[in-house]
Amino acid sequence: MSSTGRSTHEGFTAEERAAMKDHAKELKAAARRGSQADKAAEAARDVVAKIAEMQDSDRIMAERVHAVVTAAAPVLAPKLWYGMPAYALDGKVVCFFQSAEKFKSRYATLGFSDQAKLDDGPMWAAAFALTEVTPEVEARITELVKQAVS
Repeated sequence: MSSTGRSTHEGFTAEERAAMKDHAKELKAAARRGSQADKAAEAARDVVAKIAEMQDSDRIMAERVHAVVTAAAPVLAPKLWYGMPAYALDGKVVCFFQSAEKFKSRYATLGFSDQAKLDDGPMWAAAFALTEVTPEVEARITELVKQAVS
């Protein structure tokens, strides 16, 4: 609150509103799809298409993350989530890639939802900044994703 007692909060940012619109479109598209197999195949194509739309550095990282996640945990189903590539177990998002461009951030993020089994004592990381996906980063993503679905 300001000194006059009025809040300076002006609601959602344009990027946040766009993400919510993306999510509404995703839900409508999922409702229109036919069989479970059709839904899964179409959702996977949507993820690949969304990755292809990203700017170069984000796209390169998202392609690697997609490859690593799908190889490390084939049980996870690719889907879009608020306009971001995500990977779900039984329809619930476990992890996702957020491009730096989407929210005008300094770095891309690999995030995990509360569905991920990353618990490590009373506190643990649920998101990781990504500036490059090196072989070491790929190995760490593999470990995290396998733990998340264990």
